[in-house]
Amino acid sequence: MPEYVVDVSLENAQKILIEESHQRPVVVDFWSPRSEPCQALMPILEGLAAQYAGQFLLAKVNAEELPQITGQFGISSLPTVMIIQNGQPVDGFQGAQAEPQVRELLEKYLPKPWDLLLAKATPMMEENQWAEALELVREAYDLSSGDAGIAKILAKVQLELNRCDDAELVLSKIKMAEQDVAYEQLVAMLELKRNAAKSPEIEALEQQLVQEPENTDLQLQLAVQYSQHNYPQDALELLLKMLRKDINCKDGAVKKTAFDIIATLGKSDPLAIKFQRQVFSLLY
Repeated sequence: MPEYVVDVSLENAQKILIEESHQRPVVVDFWSPRSEPCQALMPILEGLAAQYAGQFLLAKVNAEELPQITGQFGISSLPTVMIIQNGQPVDGFQGAQAEPQVRELLEKYLPKPWDLLLAKATPMMEENQWAEALELVREAYDLSSGDAGIAKILAKVQLELNRCDDAELVLSKIKMAEQDVAYEQLVAMLELKRNAAKSPEIEALEQQLVQEPENTDLQLQLAVQYSQHNYPQDALELLLKMLRKDINCKDGAVKKTAFDIIATLGKSDPLAIKFQRQVFSLLY
């Protein structure tokens, strides 16, 4: 039987109905094989359990075989569906219901799409895999319509990647009521990042470029260094400047480098979208 559907027995009742409910919602279906409404409701519940693929556990209690459990929960009619979270019943209904009504009830207790994305991104952030986490957190931010808590997580990831302009824009949209200690810490981190000295390699190339502003070899080297040290905007701005002068600069190496950086950022990255559009405008 799938991991999201289980038959309750006296042996597993404690584990399924109580312990499991501390990990995810448990939807308990008290049913009888002789009840037509029960037979009508069961496929709906099983179908939703399959669709949500483990976001909740469907626990089926045969009331005829388990009168002890049915009695403990005070069940007086069948079918009865009960939602248990953290060991306690939180909602439910009696009688057969249509799928839209059941889904509407379930979605009040299931993780939101952005919560699932953050759950995927969290291990990456814990391992300092900021680039890998960025797209997931950005998508969560967009889906949540700019939730302040997710905005702070997104700004943190962007700052770790030296995406200061992006982080500043995200922070600027957080309302004053949500500007807590975490927000102030991010603002301070933004200031430190802006004032931080760049790597010796970058500083050396920048100084050389001041002396030789038309040296395309230096420009390309500096763009690569910018990219490798998480300054993608600086890299792309420099490359775009070179391409505006010569679309085939360095026998196409500049164009290739620009597209490589854009590809690394990911298709949904706003910075990638912006510069890809600008490069294409020069090509076509």
